[in-house]
Amino acid sequence: MHIHDLVKEPLSLRKCPVIPGTKARVNIVALGDVGTTMLIGLKLLGSDVIESIGICDIRKENTARLEMEMNQIGYPFEGPALPSVVVVPEDELFTGDVLIFCASRGIPPVEPGSKTDVRMAQLDANRDIIRHYAGLARNARYQGLVCVVSDPVDNLCAAFLNESGLEPWQIQGYGLGVMHKRAEYYASKDSRFASYLTEGRAFGPHGKDLVIANSIDRYDDALSRELTEQAVRANIAVRDLGFKPYIAPALSSAALSILLTLRGEWHYGSLYLGTWERGAFLGMKNRLTKGGWEWEDLDLPEELYERIRNAYDNLCEIR
Repeated sequence: MHIHDLVKEPLSLRKCPVIPGTKARVNIVALGDVGTTMLIGLKLLGSDVIESIGICDIRKENTARLEMEMNQIGYPFEGPALPSVVVVPEDELFTGDVLIFCASRGIPPVEPGSKTDVRMAQLDANRDIIRHYAGLARNARYQGLVCVVSDPVDNLCAAFLNESGLEPWQIQGYGLGVMHKRAEYYASKDSRFASYLTEGRAFGPHGKDLVIANSIDRYDDALSRELTEQAVRANIAVRDLGFKPYIAPALSSAALSILLTLRGEWHYGSLYLGTWERGAFLGMKNRLTKGGWEWEDLDLPEELYERIRNAYDNLCEIR
């Protein structure tokens, strides 16, 4: 079985919202912990594919501060010119090539040791916010790429699609990258999971329905589910130490994965699979080509395929 077997007649993703390898004008909505950390990553590492970075936040003092500080970062002598950072008003967010959505109403308090899925607890509040920006995209007849970073990524991608009038190939979610790196982190500490480091894959949303596979050719369901649980609980482990787990997501899921997208390289992200009537954004290994999105469509063991199908069906229901 393959990923494409999830749907009989999927909507086409064979169009390209930005040309990989060219320099893009990037705008960011909301500069909280995640947005600011991601901004630093894009500024330092994106000179080859980013022309400029626009920032927009409800706190004007924050954007004024970031405009100053970001534009004081650079190499002292020889080195690439880093992208300039400019403050953009809300009504100009959709005049660029890439819009990155990082807005959130805040993370609900979580007691140490809690099994609460923080990402899903944010859905209702953040869905209202993203609908507002989807309306702006609709009014602007936006033609570029929308990158959704806020939680829950996959569901918010669907909300943006529903309200914006954009095409599915214009939207990708960025949450799976850090789950892959969390799985690698735990695999590097336990030899039982060592196969993941060279043969593993991640699929699905980055919440409770995450699918971590220790290997495609030597898939072990019990081992994979154990590693999946560790990756899912990694954010709670940081919270139990008294910190917000935003650094790794902001860099692995967002900054690095978005840069790989713009370069046309393989990364983890959520693409839309399905029809207008029934579909969902599902995380998988993919890349953007001049002909549109391409995903790694491996021949999957039945047990693994069923886990992915279950995650996909649940995402379709939530949409």
